[in-house]
Amino acid sequence: MGKIRVLHVIETIKSGGVERRRLSLAKYLDKERFELMLIGTQAIGPLVEEIKAQGIKVHLIGKVKHPLHWARIQAVRKVIRGFQPHIIHGAVFEGVSMALISGTLSRVPIIIGEETSDPQNRSRKADYLLQILALAADRMVAISPDVANYLKLRAGIPTKKVVTISNGIESPRKVADQEINQWKKQFGIEATDCIIGSVGRLRNPHKRFTDIISALAILDNSQLKLLIVGEGVDKELIQQHAHDLGVADQLIWAGFHTDTAPFYCLMDIFCIASSREGFGLVAAEAMCHGLPVVATAVGGLKEIIVDGHTGLLVPLLDPPALASALAKLIDNPSLRQHMGQQGRIRAKQDYSAERYVREVAELYEDLVAQKGVSI
Repeated sequence: MGKIRVLHVIETIKSGGVERRRLSLAKYLDKERFELMLIGTQAIGPLVEEIKAQGIKVHLIGKVKHPLHWARIQAVRKVIRGFQPHIIHGAVFEGVSMALISGTLSRVPIIIGEETSDPQNRSRKADYLLQILALAADRMVAISPDVANYLKLRAGIPTKKVVTISNGIESPRKVADQEINQWKKQFGIEATDCIIGSVGRLRNPHKRFTDIISALAILDNSQLKLLIVGEGVDKELIQQHAHDLGVADQLIWAGFHTDTAPFYCLMDIFCIASSREGFGLVAAEAMCHGLPVVATAVGGLKEIIVDGHTGLLVPLLDPPALASALAKLIDNPSLRQHMGQQGRIRAKQDYSAERYVREVAELYEDLVAQKGVSI
């Protein structure tokens, strides 16, 4: 029996969940059964080299100006002619459009799209375009039940085409005590400090770091520190908000790091106050590190966090509720420990990279069998 050739099409290869899941597929899919290739528009950062190190050929075709960018669709078709994939799998709106259009024109036997966001702000025009594009798809993958509802109810994609495969995360590396202590020393973290942590791109309309800072000001406790791991366009805005509320000296800025494991180890509580999340990968990562999670009840977060069991869910745009939930955990170390332990169990059981890869492989195998594709 030959190999199933799969061509993945995404947008920019950076350090996000979409790219990291392609790395998981490159690592864990059976190389005796599957052969992978990846198309991206551009690459920023080291993750592309990690993907290549797994023996995956990567084609960079240039930025996409709009979902129907004909030159880029033709570039994908050129790769198809050389690779002759049995399956084309597009993710992110631009990747989905390129995969579905080029896959149809090039008669790829199996065509898959994957919705990777929580598209609350997507226009009705874009919803309609996705609905039209999905006519060519054999399956549309949703990364959470909430995203599956969007595909079925708002984008109008037939239920039989929609399959939910929740994202998966790599098991965290073991961080030595010496490394943790070095970071504590660098950041000036004292034994009496309680560290609230958050990880993400500093895009405040989406990630709402200012709401966490507002909650920190409400709590009015100098032994609380907020550790922020990430960079982005709204850093100055977030810094100014902390300054205005008088808590700037309680913020610890770690910057962007591809390896976030040491920073989770510094945290006592993880907090994510996003306005929308297709999945919420960092929440699952925090749980895998044994942290209780306080999160807004939006998108995939309300699926990942079991309220009162692995963490606490709060309403969107409600810093007082955020402060109240954080206070409950700050004042009760044993509750933090219990929720962290339960979260770790849930993350390993339901959100592992191995589980994710297994379900994707099953989808590929099932479609090959259903469509009678000769391998």
